[in-house]
Amino acid sequence: QVQLVDSGGGLVQAGGSLRLSCAASGRVLSTYYVGWFRQAPGKEREFVIRINWSGGRAYYADSVKGRFTISRDDAKNTVYLQMNSLKPEDTAVYYCAAAQSVESLLAGAGYWGQGTQVTVSS
Repeated sequence: QVQLVDSGGGLVQAGGSLRLSCAASGRVLSTYYVGWFRQAPGKEREFVIRINWSGGRAYYADSVKGRFTISRDDAKNTVYLQMNSLKPEDTAVYYCAAAQSVESLLAGAGYWGQGTQVTVSS
């Protein structure tokens, strides 16, 4: 069992930055695939970014390439989402997720944080 706690959201102006955190407890994330998803009002949840914990390789949605990065702190069992050059269209609730396979992660079948609101004003 994995418990995930998302934090770090807030209100920021366009062009600004935020860093989200996803702290895990219950299990060490070293064997999991971890990612961030987001859901804007009236829209379906979408994939943002993920990392293969063991290898460190990251995969990005086209909409965030060059602006968002994902990193991890093994000692803290925490994953971070650094968001730069934010745009109003990045406004959404952001969720971190963890699963033991890429398929499960992308299908939404893993563990989920409670979400954190990110609002980007123009």
